[in-house]
Amino acid sequence: MAKSDFKKLRELNLKLAKQKIKESVNEDNLICQAINSIAETDKIINTLAKRLREWYSLYNPEFTNSISNNEKFVELITKKTKENLLKELNINESMGADLKKTDLDAILTLAKQITTLFKYQSETELYLKTIMENYCPNLKELAGTTIGAKLLEHTGSLKRLVMMPASPLQILGAEKALFRHIKTGARPPKFGLIHDHQFIQSAKRQEQGKRARALADKLSLAVKMDYFKGKFIAKKLKVELEEKFK
Repeated sequence: MAKSDFKKLRELNLKLAKQKIKESVNEDNLICQAINSIAETDKIINTLAKRLREWYSLYNPEFTNSISNNEKFVELITKKTKENLLKELNINESMGADLKKTDLDAILTLAKQITTLFKYQSETELYLKTIMENYCPNLKELAGTTIGAKLLEHTGSLKRLVMMPASPLQILGAEKALFRHIKTGARPPKFGLIHDHQFIQSAKRQEQGKRARALADKLSLAVKMDYFKGKFIAKKLKVELEEKFK
């Protein structure tokens, strides 16, 4: 084969490889990136909110200690003055220092940055919900956007999730506890990522294992319907679960 032919073959192989890489990007990749971005943003928000609370407490400790919700805390300190916040708490005088405007501006700048992160997180959650409604509507409806996305991220793709039996799906995300059970004989995990599902959280502790098994069975059916482009049956599956544990 001539040198020029080798060059053409190499160029063709490179072109085909690039095309395959381009086509390999799908909804699985987008969902994984979105849920990871939400989780990492949440960690950043919690870290910065803790710093903001400590900083703002130098100025207004009474209000800082009166509210636990970080998003609401940030919203109120950026919109209301110290006097107004204290008035709502029926406090006439604060133990906090009378900071200079430049000091207070620095605190509020951090608060505004956290507000931006909350907005970004909300927009990403909406994007994730939209893409899952189109790609895996049964999983999204039955598991919820966050849990459904975490299940997909943990396995890497909808195809791998479909290939997984209900029992491993039930404890997906609890691998450390499972290995500890195998190694030391400790109690086996009853659930993994699905633990945060409202269907399990609303049950008594002794009933949560049974509910986890039932939910995993229905999720297994739901992802199969999504992968093979079947009917939307998630609402029917929800009703069946509720009827079973009435």
